[in-house]
Amino acid sequence: MCVFCSIVSGEIPAYKLYEDEETLAFLEIDPSSAGHTLIISKEHIEDFMDLDDKLMLPVMRSVQKVAKMIEKALGADNFTIGVNSGKIVGRHVEHVHVHVIPRFPDDEGHYIQGVVNRPSKETLEEIKKKIVKDGN
Repeated sequence: MCVFCSIVSGEIPAYKLYEDEETLAFLEIDPSSAGHTLIISKEHIEDFMDLDDKLMLPVMRSVQKVAKMIEKALGADNFTIGVNSGKIVGRHVEHVHVHVIPRFPDDEGHYIQGVVNRPSKETLEEIKKKIVKDGN
């Protein structure tokens, strides 16, 4: 059983902030800022790309609900919200989760485009044609 499934089952304790029938939100144990929270599907799904329509809406609804809770409680009205998908991104748990990272004026963080620095040699038009052609 994965660590997040063990949190869902209650075998491993967590600082739970919100729970409903399909999702669970709890504080990240290695936070980037105060209130850094993970929102997970209670159903074990390894990767965001495997999240079906049935669970996408509940997960994203919980992301927004928890962000509003953090905003009210901690005064953070800016967030970086993100998902690591795939093997090379440094995911430590193979269970879909969304990070809600509260941002503060003095946090020295970066915008989301700062995560990767590998500009394409292709034009935007060339990339668009590949995606639209191969993505449909």
